[in-house]
Amino acid sequence: MALATVVGAGAGVGSVVFRWCIKTFTRLLSGHNDYSASPGTSNPHVPWLGPYFVLLVPVIGGLLYGPLVNRFAKEARGHGVPEVMLAVAQRGGKISPKVAVVKTLASALTIGSGGSVGREGPIVQIGSALGSTLGRVTKAAEGRTKLLVACGAAGGIAATFNAPLAGVFFAMELILGTFSAEAFGATVLASVTASVIGRASFGDVAFLSLPAFHVDHLAQYGFFALLGIVAALVGLGFTRFLYLIEDACDWLWRGPEWLRPAVGGGLLGLVLLALPQMYGVGYPVLEKATEGGYAVGFLLLLLAGKMLATSLTIGIGGSGGVFAPSLFIGAMLGSAYGIGLHHLLPGTAGAVGAYALIGMGATFAGAARAPITAVVILFELTGEYSIILPMMLAIVLATATSRLLSRDTIYTLKLRRRGIDLEGPAPGAAIGTQHVGAVMEPLPSPLPATTALADAAGLLSLSGHGALPVVADTGEYVGVVTAQAVAEALAEQPDAAPRTVERLAAPPTTVTTEQPLAQALHALLSAAGTGVPVLDSERGKPVGWLSHQSALRAVHATT
Repeated sequence: MALATVVGAGAGVGSVVFRWCIKTFTRLLSGHNDYSASPGTSNPHVPWLGPYFVLLVPVIGGLLYGPLVNRFAKEARGHGVPEVMLAVAQRGGKISPKVAVVKTLASALTIGSGGSVGREGPIVQIGSALGSTLGRVTKAAEGRTKLLVACGAAGGIAATFNAPLAGVFFAMELILGTFSAEAFGATVLASVTASVIGRASFGDVAFLSLPAFHVDHLAQYGFFALLGIVAALVGLGFTRFLYLIEDACDWLWRGPEWLRPAVGGGLLGLVLLALPQMYGVGYPVLEKATEGGYAVGFLLLLLAGKMLATSLTIGIGGSGGVFAPSLFIGAMLGSAYGIGLHHLLPGTAGAVGAYALIGMGATFAGAARAPITAVVILFELTGEYSIILPMMLAIVLATATSRLLSRDTIYTLKLRRRGIDLEGPAPGAAIGTQHVGAVMEPLPSPLPATTALADAAGLLSLSGHGALPVVADTGEYVGVVTAQAVAEALAEQPDAAPRTVERLAAPPTTVTTEQPLAQALHALLSAAGTGVPVLDSERGKPVGWLSHQSALRAVHATT
């Protein structure tokens, strides 16, 4: 608890320094506090250049942060969150302390010189590096170090966006990938501490100023549901386009990596000249869109422009996050969708801003598949409880659509492209690529679905597995019945308890013979008994049994 509080304080101070750096570099290079608030104007430092100064600024920024990243911390390149996820999943939470310094300067220079990226990825990496460093200094166990990394991420998000709850759920949903009382308590402490520091510096205001929203008509729920599905497709499209541009940049560039951001900055400058609203994070543009300040055609142009500008910024070697661009893209989509509905059904569609808000959350959920974070951060932005129901509906549909169409998220796809599977073993792990079929035990005698509970209790007590497969009279696999389920059923009132094991049988997480053992461990750890049945990959019938002992024997055989 004490370490979590210290990490939260460090993340809070780090976010203050980071935002100060962004503001300083933006004012220095563009002459404005936020150039996207007054796009197309000249730079007061060089007024004779007029709006054409944006052609030079990304090049200057690239000359500054390119050598910095290439020389001191190459992992500071890109959007940051995947590296933190990898550190927690496979590297024991180890993140170099120099990442915090390099990421602060590189991301601030990227955004200040016109890079169309967000600040959440950098602050997550900065806070996580602080947590990892403190874990190593105090010689904390690996599990505690990972938790401190998550605390740093939670504190960074909370302080930067004045969204303490969103920081907690971002850390648990995306960084840790699990929920527990200990993780919740530690991340809450870090988030609260960082939020207090952030509010003392920035004030108790949300990072976006959005108008009040409410639902006027029940038919709008159908419109919001459809928007959720469309937003998922846009979020997935953004993900694919991001890495397509990155691949194109990798293929085209043949020079030294430290020079790549400067040369690529020339292309980014052309985009900024054509569409100056893409300069930096772009929150003023987002706010204007939620207020209905743009026509449909221009909203769609801004949507496409943000995809291009963000992808190009990342592709040329810039440093910044994709969370804010996802919100921006979603706001443009939602506003255009709402305006279209308003023209078609003026008496039913309702306020355009509500669609913009829900489009923000649904697009982020479609790209990142973090539905809880999406709901919480947008609720903290608006404080409007009346928007919660349609927002949850759209975000859940967006998440489900994204999962149906894609295996990876905008974060995990970056790692998979490098051959890294977060659910797989770390390099050099004792449990590696062995298939389950090579280490499984013989299948215990299955129970017929018509077995009485009393008889099943006796057989389970003798099996030594704590769970047994259940088959129907036709021989079809029904699921697994556990000793706990049978004992609880026998303890109920006789009239309420089922007579046979058929109603108690439930299929656990599927494990097949061709599945890598490292992936099957997740199903084994969540199993109620001491093992899980292994199914034939083609027929889906149980052919073996995977237990904790068989997994440990596989480790022993490889060492």
